[in-house]
Amino acid sequence: FIKAEIVSFADLDAAGSMAEAKAQGKVRQEGKDYVMVDGDVVDFKFNITSGSK
Repeated sequence: FIKAEIVSFADLDAAGSMAEAKAQGKVRQEGKDYVMVDGDVVDFKFNITSGSK
């Protein structure tokens, strides 16, 4: 994956949606080295490449 957008469940629940959590600045971007903690809600971002023929 390229990156992950992380928000705590409590922040997401309070905001009501991922879009609102982003607007409130509660969502952060992390890379491959991030160690997840209990309560993290994660949206993984990745590229899909077509296979070779």
